[in-house]
Order: sequence, then structure tokens, then C-alpha cells
Amino acid sequence: MKLNLNLKKKFERFCLVSICLVALIFQSGIPNLKALTMDNYQGEMVIEELRLKVPANVKSAWLNAEKEIWEPWLSSQDGFLGRQLFWDKEKEEALILVKWKSKKLWKSIPMSEVNVVQQKFEDNVKAALNVGENPFELIYEGELDQQG
Repeated sequence: MKLNLNLKKKFERFCLVSICLVALIFQSGIPNLKALTMDNYQGEMVIEELRLKVPANVKSAWLNAEKEIWEPWLSSQDGFLGRQLFWDKEKEEALILVKWKSKKLWKSIPMSEVNVVQQKFEDNVKAALNVGENPFELIYEGELDQQG
């Protein structure tokens, strides 16, 4: 009887372990578990996405500063392929899409250099509007990978 009870417990444990293993094996087929991190796409074309709050009354100052400050600097960067500017009248938001040859080239630009250009941009806007602060709040910063 004791041998039968012992055998029964071992069989129950075996079944439990088997069920767990089967569940684990099927879980490995879930796409999210097989997803690669963004760092694996260093050589692929990438689009930098920026969203800013741009009130209608200062839109022209934003466009002018983009053209005078960011456009020339970006054009001189290795891997820069182009950019697009959009403005949503209802939300009073700007969408900036900057196309880069690769994430590696984009991310190789020193942040200190980007900060210098950003400061020039803000100084340009503050002077044009005769204000003490940059009126354009950064809402979102991200990246998009081209599909297909």
C-alpha cells in the first residue's frame, strides 16, 4: 500500500512537471518572446519622431528656426536622409520626422553637440518672439522602423 502511494505521488509529480514543460515549450512560440530589441537594428534605416507643442500664434517662428538652425545642421550629419515637418491645427502640435540611414549613425552624434544646436534653436526663437523661455514643449520623442 505504501509502495502504491509512493508511486502515485511520483506519477503526480511527473505529470505536473510534464504539463509545465509542455506549457513552457508552447509559450516559446509567442511572437513577443521572439522579438528582438531595437539595438539589433543598428544597420537599418530609422526615422526619429519628435512631437512638440506649437501654438498657432508662434508657428511661423518655429518654422523659421527649424529652417535656419536645424535644417543646415542636420544636412551636415553623416547618415541624414531628410526630414518632414507637420503641424496639427486642432492640437497645435508639430510632428517632426527625421530619416536616418541607420540607427548607429544617428546615435553616434554626441548629445553635447545636439544640445548646442538645440540651444541655438531656442535662442533664435526667444529673440524672434522677444520672450524669456522656449515656447515649444517637447511632448514625445521616439523612433520608427521602416516595415517591408
